[in-house]
Amino acid sequence: MEKATFGAGCFWGVEEAFRRVKGVVSTLVGFCGGYVENPSYQDVCAGDTGHAEVVQLEYDPDQVTYKDLLSVFWDIHDPTTPNRQGPDVGEQYRSVIFYHTEEQRRLAIEAKAELEKSGRFTRPVVTAIEPAGPFYRAEEYHQRYLEKRGMKGCHIW
Repeated sequence: MEKATFGAGCFWGVEEAFRRVKGVVSTLVGFCGGYVENPSYQDVCAGDTGHAEVVQLEYDPDQVTYKDLLSVFWDIHDPTTPNRQGPDVGEQYRSVIFYHTEEQRRLAIEAKAELEKSGRFTRPVVTAIEPAGPFYRAEEYHQRYLEKRGMKGCHIW
């Protein structure tokens, strides 16, 4: 199993999108990329921790590649809006790829460059690509939030 971590706005919809990908074995929503240890959801929402809302997933590379996961990531959010996804505004909603290996870093950089060249977006892609630091799991009521409420998921943007 391998690990991947993505921030693409509110983590509820992001988790639901990745949970549906064949080869994704587990998902956790939480926070990464900040400077406060063990932040709560309220801390992160206040915008004072530097963290992004993220989904950390375990996946089977024999069933789904990291490049495939990057494709899902690009498809489920708008990577051209800094610190914003739809109505959610703040650095906690930033578009970010937290890489766990040098290979993930390389693939993320290549995928971002390909997306920028594709002409799919008229604005620049602002997605950050950063090394994965500590991951802090969000409170239990956030895990599989949409599934628990019988919601089919949402398109983030």
